[in-house]
Amino acid sequence: MESLIQDVSDPFTDVNRPLYEVKANLFKGLAHPVRVRVLEVLAAAPGPDLSVSDLLTDTGLEASHLSQHLSVLRRHNLVLAERRGSLVFYRLAYPQVADLLAVARQLLVEILDTTQKNLNRVVGTGTVTR
Repeated sequence: MESLIQDVSDPFTDVNRPLYEVKANLFKGLAHPVRVRVLEVLAAAPGPDLSVSDLLTDTGLEASHLSQHLSVLRRHNLVLAERRGSLVFYRLAYPQVADLLAVARQLLVEILDTTQKNLNRVVGTGTVTR
């Protein structure tokens, strides 16, 4: 199992940095649709982890692209990797990552619902302007 050794100069885990900077770095790790998709696939996996070949199948990415995104996710402490023989398996580093994705989904559904209601109200009153 890959260990989580924290380097104090690491901008993602430096305990001397303000929490808002550390949070911003966490969100940088989430700032690409492919990385969010990989995390969603891992969160929905029936077991605790998935092989790289499973992730390739589920995401439809080329191996080199997936590898780059997995590297970013590891660097941001969002996933862990484990080599078993010639295969590498990935899992969420923390179960809260799945919770974060679920909360983001709920928030987006609510935002879209509010936007749709506001649009319906504006269209219903005939006050659409260009």
